Amino acid sequence: MTALFSIAGRTAVVTGGNGGLGLMIAKGLKEAGARVIGAGRNAEKNAAAAGELDGCIEMDVMDEAAVDQAFGALGRVDILVNAAGFVVVGTAAEVGAAAFNSVLDVHVTGAYRCARAAARGMEGGGKVINIGSMYSLFGSAVAGSYATAKAAVMGLTRSLAVDFAPRNIQVNAILPGWFETDSTKEILANPIGDKIRTLTPAGRWGQGRDVAAVAVFLASAASDYVTGAAIAVDGGYSITGGLTAGDWAPLL
Repeated sequence: MTALFSIAGRTAVVTGGNGGLGLMIAKGLKEAGARVIGAGRNAEKNAAAAGELDGCIEMDVMDEAAVDQAFGALGRVDILVNAAGFVVVGTAAEVGAAAFNSVLDVHVTGAYRCARAAARGMEGGGKVINIGSMYSLFGSAVAGSYATAKAAVMGLTRSLAVDFAPRNIQVNAILPGWFETDSTKEILANPIGDKIRTLTPAGRWGQGRDVAAVAVFLASAASDYVTGAAIAVDGGYSITGGLTAGDWAPLL
């Protein structure tokens, strides 16, 4: 059984692998024995991450030619993790169409570009892991483009899972909850952070090992009969309905 979970000797590419959740996942895949290449747009972050991985290449997931060239140069890729992304904050009245579309281009079309390019070299099978979010399930008044993109990631995951199944390529999604990263640490340090933790049954923020362990499972032969799935890694945050035990106490 242990051998089913091994990814030793496999090559993984993690977009957005130069920071945040992407780097957490990339480091976990490497620790599990894979050769891991990160990919990102920020040269400084790439250089820092390269020392923790087996390299980190400069690649813009919005540039189809650059994506095709990068994957062509890498050769066979067994595992692709689409973790590249960013957030534009603002209500619909504040965020214009160009900014809205740029978020969808990175999270959705960028993942599609990378999946197509990687799949060309996945002879005999492979794994694609798309990183969604709790906002794949929820709406947001202040990050509508992000929530829309992350919901679309689930649709892309299901569609690619069906498309790639005859080639023995499994496509799944991870929906992380609240992890402390550069983009969330300010939120978690404010009163809203306390509310989020209260709504998380596990009572804590996610840690790198939490999301990395699920990625290792989805990257391994143990998940060969799992495709088109979306796995929440959120300490139960998505199942609370916005209510805590304290909210219900007066009625009990």
